[in-house]
Amino acid sequence: MQRELIKGNEAVIKGALMAGCSMYFGYPITPASEIAQAAAALFPLLGGTFVQAESEVAAINMVYGASATGARVMTASSGPGLSLKQEGISYIAGAQLPCVIIDVMRAGPGLGNIWPEQGDYNQIVKGGGHGNYKTIVLAPNSAQEMCDLTMLAFDLAEEYRNPVVVLTDAYIGQMMEPVEFPRSRKKVKRQPWAVHGDAESQGNLVSSILMNTTLLEDHNFALQKKYEKVAQENTRYEALHIDDAELILIGYGIVSRILLNVMQMLRDQGKKVGMIRPITLFPFPQKAIADACEVAKKIMVVELSNGQMLDDVKLAVQGKSEIEFYNRMGGAVPTVDELLEVVQKYI
Repeated sequence: MQRELIKGNEAVIKGALMAGCSMYFGYPITPASEIAQAAAALFPLLGGTFVQAESEVAAINMVYGASATGARVMTASSGPGLSLKQEGISYIAGAQLPCVIIDVMRAGPGLGNIWPEQGDYNQIVKGGGHGNYKTIVLAPNSAQEMCDLTMLAFDLAEEYRNPVVVLTDAYIGQMMEPVEFPRSRKKVKRQPWAVHGDAESQGNLVSSILMNTTLLEDHNFALQKKYEKVAQENTRYEALHIDDAELILIGYGIVSRILLNVMQMLRDQGKKVGMIRPITLFPFPQKAIADACEVAKKIMVVELSNGQMLDDVKLAVQGKSEIEFYNRMGGAVPTVDELLEVVQKYI
């Protein structure tokens, strides 16, 4: 491994390159612009392709085309850009093509501002485009995970032939931390379903259109079975001190970093506080949260949104535990002292 002090946004690109990604199509937007900048600098050095498209719409459709050839391909943006990409993401999911999409969340709605928020949860986790599709969603909380989960995203995308979104925020993307990178680059295998422009792949067809209602219904049911398989095999979370916890804190991304400090301070005071950090937002760790409710009297959800993940927590809890909610919006991020004061009220 090689260790480097690096921004989370830049760690994404180095992780992608080590995972065998060879093509980047994107359009710059704060607070994700360093991703495109790093891709422009590094992809050509390794024989890869970097294209700054004329728009976010163009970028996601370039991803569609490149993915159809079996290449490992990616794009990145922030909230307004992801809104523009939604139609293309639905097409990619419908055609069962693997790709990786990075969303560095900023405050909204509208242009909002460039500070961190988690208001893209519903758009990304629930499928912001048309149709009955889902993306696999990974939520890093460090520069190291910006690298590691991006590398994992390419493997999951290829395994399940599905778009994977790395859903992060402006703080995680902009902060600098030491990151351990692998030294060897992964070799990408030829994909039997892809269009390679040769005799062997001449019969392969990549499309998301099925004009026959029966065929499209069958396709939709097959997609749902795939999503169920993903949930059974790749639900990821971090659980800390939940065996004896009377109060469990739940948060992801930058919020989980703050909650970790709060939990540790309260444990040092003898308080029975635990924590669950969802790492996959789809599939969501419903069972882990439901099981924790067998012990915990209260659940506290903290989000930088109007409570978009809160709905998934409520579905998991099913009334077994009392749920408290605390949120900030507009780019405001709570401090450790602020959350410590809030959490102490519910112990």
